[in-house]
Amino acid sequence: MKKIAVVIPAYGESTNIVELCHEVLKHLPHTDILIVDDSPDNLTVDVISKLNHPQVTIKHRQTKGGRGSAVIQGIAECLKGEYDYFIEIDADFSHPPSQIPALIRQAEEENLDLLIASRYLPDSKILNWPLSRRIFSKCANLIAAALLQVPVHDYTNGFRLYSRRAAIELTKSCGKLGSGFIALSEILVTLYYRKYAIGEVATIFANRIRGESSLSRKEIWNAFTGLRRIYKLKRELSK
Repeated sequence: MKKIAVVIPAYGESTNIVELCHEVLKHLPHTDILIVDDSPDNLTVDVISKLNHPQVTIKHRQTKGGRGSAVIQGIAECLKGEYDYFIEIDADFSHPPSQIPALIRQAEEENLDLLIASRYLPDSKILNWPLSRRIFSKCANLIAAALLQVPVHDYTNGFRLYSRRAAIELTKSCGKLGSGFIALSEILVTLYYRKYAIGEVATIFANRIRGESSLSRKEIWNAFTGLRRIYKLKRELSK
């Protein structure tokens, strides 16, 4: 049986993190879960401490380092164990834990190093996402595809599986160009141009409704400046 580690980056997720852990363990009873928490308070740490489950641990960071750095740090920590595959999944139920066993089966059958649960395959669905977010995400992915030329449909969804050798590579090489979601594209480009096997599978992305939210100019600027840095990386790796 393959050994699996699930890494969950979290920020202010104390109200649903325990339920998510239960849901992951329901579908993958023998996995270990590491939560990397950047919350400004200790609420998430407190609820996980009360859960007191031997397969669930939490690492609380003192400052908000960004989703990408949380995943990379979490995978680096898990590499100390003898895990075969590493799953990253969002803490807010945007990604279905029920799909994890299928990801593992597909990765094994196709001998993949990276398997992306893609929001933009024909059979995928996106639920509860504001129009502004849909437009921004789709445009960002189209621009990324044109610049980075990796044959996938979704550069930035954070529901992924990595093989052990891919996990070693990404912890060694990635996290230098941005700490947020841009790290997902950095990882993708690094693995693809270093000849790791990459695949995609359809998924359902269900955005949690949190009331009104707007897309800031800063977020847009960070995304596109990050893509410019990754384009430079792509050119270096593809020489």
